[in-house]
Order: sequence, then C-alpha cells, then structure tokens
Amino acid sequence: MPSSFLHPFTPPRKEEFISIVRGEGAVVFDADGNQYIDGMGSLWYGNVGYGRREIADVIAEHAGRLGAYHTFDPFTNPQSEELADKIVELSPFNRARVFFGSSGSEAVDTAMKLARIAHREAGRADRDIIVSRERGYHGTNYGGTSIQGIAPNREGFGPLVPGIINVVADDDEAMKQIFAEHGDRIAAVITEPIQGAGGVWPPPEGYLSHLRDLCDAYGAFLVFDEVITGFGRTGQWFGSQFYGVTPDMITFAKAVTSGYVPLSGVIVGPAVLDGLEANEGFVLRTGYTYSGHPVACATALKCIEIQEREGLLDRATAIGARLEPGLQAMLDEGLLVDVRGEGAVWGVSIPDDKNVVKVRDALLGKGVILRPIPPNHLTFCPPLVITDEQIDTILSSLREVLTGG
Repeated sequence: MPSSFLHPFTPPRKEEFISIVRGEGAVVFDADGNQYIDGMGSLWYGNVGYGRREIADVIAEHAGRLGAYHTFDPFTNPQSEELADKIVELSPFNRARVFFGSSGSEAVDTAMKLARIAHREAGRADRDIIVSRERGYHGTNYGGTSIQGIAPNREGFGPLVPGIINVVADDDEAMKQIFAEHGDRIAAVITEPIQGAGGVWPPPEGYLSHLRDLCDAYGAFLVFDEVITGFGRTGQWFGSQFYGVTPDMITFAKAVTSGYVPLSGVIVGPAVLDGLEANEGFVLRTGYTYSGHPVACATALKCIEIQEREGLLDRATAIGARLEPGLQAMLDEGLLVDVRGEGAVWGVSIPDDKNVVKVRDALLGKGVILRPIPPNHLTFCPPLVITDEQIDTILSSLREVLTGG
C-alpha cells in the first residue's frame, strides 16, 4: 500500500522511497545509513550545504521571538525590510522593490499578475499576453503551468490561464514574428536565463539581448525567472548580471535560503514600479499569508552572509571549471552526446541506448545523486560547498555507469 504522503512528480502507486534523514556539507544520508554526494543541491537549491548549525540557530532564535506575523497593511517586520534592501543592493537594478512569497511557483504567478496590472495602471489595459519559451519551466501553479514550455506538465489539468503564447526556444525569428503579430498586446516575455528543469540549456549568444531589444521596441516587460540561476549559481548573484542583460522583473526562490525554509519573491524594477505607483488610490490586491515571513527572511539574510563570507560565488565558477573538462572528456569518448552549462549548473545528454532513469538509479547505488530529465538528460547543480574530490567522484561514478562498470 502507498503511504499517506502523495509525492509530487511521482506515480501515485509508487510504494518504495529513499528516506533522507540528515545532511552534512554536500552529502546526504538515508535512514539505512547510506550516504550520497548530492550533485543536485536537492532540487537546484542547496547552495550553502546541509546541516549548518548557524542557520538552525537563526531559525530557532526568530521562531522563539515571534514566529510569524503578516505583512498586509498596516504591518511589516524588520527582517523583511532588511532582506528587501539587501536583495535590491545585490540586484542589477538601480531602483527596485521586492515582493515576497514562499515558492518559485508563487513568484512566477505574481510576476504575471504584476506585469498585467502595471500595464493597466499605466493606461495600457489591453496588454495582457504573456509570452514564454518551449522547454521553460515556471512552476506548477496555474499561471506557471499555463506558461511553461514542457508540454507533459500542462496536460490533463483542464482550461489553463488564457492569453499565453509559447514560442520555440532559441528562435529569434519566431519571437520576432510573435511581436509583429501581437506586439501591441504583449504584457511581458518570461524566460529563464538558463533553462534549468528542461535539461539545462544556456541561451544562444545574443538571444537575451535580442529579447530585451524586442521588449523595449514594443513596450513589453522582460521577466527573468531566476528561481534556479539566482543567488550565485552562475558565479554572479543573478543570471541577468552574468549575461549582462537587465530585465524588468526577476523571480527568485530556492537558493535564497538554500532550502532551509521556504522563501521566494519578485524583484520589481523601475518600469513595472512606474505602473504600480502611478495612481494614488491603487491597492495591490495580491499577496500570501507568508509574504515577508520573518523567520524565512532572517534565514535568507544568514545564507547571503555565508555566501559572501565564504566566497561561494567564486566557488560556483570553480565548480564549473572542474566539471566541464571531465564531462567534455566523456563527450569526446562518445559516452555523452551533448554537454552544456554555465557556472555550477550543467546538463548532459546520454546516448539513446541508455535509459536515463536506470542511469540515475545506478548512480544512487554508487552514492551519487543526479537528476534524470526525459528523454535523455542528466543535470548537475551541486551545493557550492562541494569539494573537488567529491566532484571527481561524481564524474568517475558517471563514467563507470556509462561504461557498464
């Protein structure tokens, strides 16, 4: 019989699972005492590593002091105010504000709503189309489900949010055509700087700049979904800084707290703020019970402090420099058919005669965690505290599995 827990992205009839009970650095341990080098930072988020007492102490301190109190009018708290200031300081914007939620899915849906309502408040109510890209993953709330470019994740849920156009990934001409046909109604284009959960696909050279130019020419907002790339994964605080392209909004989650507690948000840049702040009587009628949760915000401040103190953005670059040649060697030998990535987020494609889930399972048997993405992709997004020796173990284990060892 299945347990009472209905697992996400899992066959409902599945009965056997690996129970993870603790972690230390880049290693996690299961209930049977087995240990695994985590090549995925859980789900793209464990930047500062597992089992850090100083983070647990911050959580305990703030939970003991207050726990939580909402931030709807007229309330706030010091932690959310301080974190918003810090995030704006780290961001590519010269003027911005931060809207907080609890998950990347909430952040994406909020960005969609903010794009549409900012246009309305600026007198452009006919701008309601959101454009996204194939392969894009934008969470699983109804908005994110509607705009994401992974077709199986949209199937079976009934009517989705209207006003969505999904465009072939990486095709400049296809995007130009969409703007030529609908430019006066497009509210925003949303894209991951590096498409992550679709298999790790960095953008073609100049593609993000091209999106910026199109949005500027037609008066649309550009939204970067940085739930994966935000907070150090590329070696910069945000992927927008890595690629040198500034959007109008940035969504974030995951690594902002390294997963210790849930937190997400939208960094709202000047163009969108101008609309939201245009009218004296306007009330922003969206938000979440846990927007600006003080324990979560205090945790994020500590995680940012750790990343700054330990130089983990530079470590992200070093991780990529160690992963890439090992993966490229396997590509040159025909063990892989594609290698791609930036910083500390990478993806590979394996030959068609290999089953990607069976490869994942074989790696688990060797004490290594990677994520399989059908039909034939494996992804890497390790904690930024991973050691060179642990990276080498991931590479050697993958080689052994692919050669039948």
